[in-house]
Amino acid sequence: MFTHILIAHDLRDTAEMALRRAAQLARQHGARLSVLHVLDPTQSEQQHEHARQVLDRSIGQHAPPDSALHLRSGKPSEVVLQLLGELDCDLLVLGAHHQRHDFFSGTSLDRISRHCPVALLLVARNAFDPYERALAAIDFSLCACSALAQGYRLLPEEAELHAVHVFEADKGTPEQRRSQLQIQQALIDQLLHDEAQKLPEIGPRLSHSLHEGGILRCLQQQLRSRRSEVLILGSHGRGALSQALLGSLAQHFLHKAPCDVFVVR
Repeated sequence: MFTHILIAHDLRDTAEMALRRAAQLARQHGARLSVLHVLDPTQSEQQHEHARQVLDRSIGQHAPPDSALHLRSGKPSEVVLQLLGELDCDLLVLGAHHQRHDFFSGTSLDRISRHCPVALLLVARNAFDPYERALAAIDFSLCACSALAQGYRLLPEEAELHAVHVFEADKGTPEQRRSQLQIQQALIDQLLHDEAQKLPEIGPRLSHSLHEGGILRCLQQQLRSRRSEVLILGSHGRGALSQALLGSLAQHFLHKAPCDVFVVR
């Protein structure tokens, strides 16, 4: 369960989508919702006041009644990270940007994703019903297991959470490759069994599968075939999958999100 959600709103349509998703999650979890807008220093006081009015209307229309608006000045990434600590938030929600936007995307998103001390949800879908289908990338790292657990708690109990383990077998004979896959299957079966014992009894339906091949391609295929609404990733850890998540894979999905992306440190 999340208790205090922070949504960073930059007045773009994608941020409005993120606000509506954050509001849905706040209601689902009974959490407080805070809305942050980082003021553009190149704009006038009149423009700042207009921004306040626009945000007040959006909050009044979409968010729970006790939601709070925070207007701050400074470097967007630094302000976001600072306010997370000040308010003791446990979930950060951002809108996805599919094009470069100098004030609040690009390097700002990179800095936030690298240093965010709490779970990060990047909203890319224009849909606001509770999640029904989620996909989690799983390996044997603590970070990936933590992401699975937090993703489980993010979802409503009616949802489905499918964990995917991607394995690239070493070169060898067909029998050697089959043996490697059988060993990996047994290991991932045991891991998911052990992790399931730590989860609340009431929660989404949990399943898992093993796939051989490249991580990015396999995850993209699984997202499409399962029509997943949110992808759950660990941001760092050990092992081949975790190293990829720390680098190019996490950045790929954050900057080219095919669905909502939930990232856990």
